[in-house]
Amino acid sequence: MSNWYQIDAQEVLQQLGSDLSLGLSTAEVSRRQQQHGYNELIEQELRSPWQILWEQVNATLVIILIVAAIASGVLGDYKDALGIIAIVALIAVLGFSQEYQAQKAIATLKKLSLPNVKVLRNGRWKEISARELVPGDIIQLDAEDIVPADCRVLESVGLRVQETTLTGVSEPTDKQPQTLSQAGLPLSDRHNMVYMGTVVTYGQGQAVVTETGMKTEIGRVASMVQAVEAEPTPLQKRLDELGRGLAIASLGIVAVILVLGMLRGEDWKIMLLTAITLVVAALPEGLPAVVTIALALGARQMLKRQALIRNLPTVETLGSVTVICSGKTGTLTENRMTVTP
Repeated sequence: MSNWYQIDAQEVLQQLGSDLSLGLSTAEVSRRQQQHGYNELIEQELRSPWQILWEQVNATLVIILIVAAIASGVLGDYKDALGIIAIVALIAVLGFSQEYQAQKAIATLKKLSLPNVKVLRNGRWKEISARELVPGDIIQLDAEDIVPADCRVLESVGLRVQETTLTGVSEPTDKQPQTLSQAGLPLSDRHNMVYMGTVVTYGQGQAVVTETGMKTEIGRVASMVQAVEAEPTPLQKRLDELGRGLAIASLGIVAVILVLGMLRGEDWKIMLLTAITLVVAALPEGLPAVVTIALALGARQMLKRQALIRNLPTVETLGSVTVICSGKTGTLTENRMTVTP
């Protein structure tokens, strides 16, 4: 239901089966948790270590290197084969360690970032994890609190909420319990609602939880973001194009040398081995390793600036940005206007 702002506060409480003076009972909370689940954003399953490792070696150029290593081994050139294998192993280890550690760090940060909230249960105020909230809970909001769920405001004493993450409005919004009659209002104009993930900047108030988890407005945004398929970065596209070009050129060289040799009456086995040797010699074995090392160094530099990179190619994506569009209030930067001489 998205029109809670059009319903009177008392009627909202009735529809949610809650009481302003008592809140919800423990038994009712347990029942609603089974019905609605925990108040948390559900993300796509974390990739397994094997999936992360596979992503490091399934690039076209890396696959060509693996084929080249096998070909070198077949030709008896074990030094080249071991060298190429070492390069592939270096690429896999660097990429795997960066992404696996970043994935674990992000998961840990999310657990630590769960806010606590003051909630009315069985007629008493208590502090619990926001994860345990259910629709119908009465909560207390104070300055600097993170709003734990989508809520209808019941009482307000100078309550102001920063909703930039959802609305893009840089200034905090005043919140009042009065019912709004106009339908189809944008989030920024729903002055009797507060939304999950926004921050109370001033005052205090009480509100009743209307939506939790993925049914919240921020949950809908998360669902849309997760539905977007990841696209390769410009560098990945160029490397894949290079890999395909090398593969086509290699097959062409093998075919030409094999045909010319057979026309001259040479043994086809010798000509095939000669062609493969030339292809292995022409491959840029060090290119994927150089790219991976450069991206890893970039990720380390960004970590020093408090930016955690989950995937190594993201570093190159950020470096490809040429234009950043932002409002005059700096919503996408520090959320404040500054003048620098």
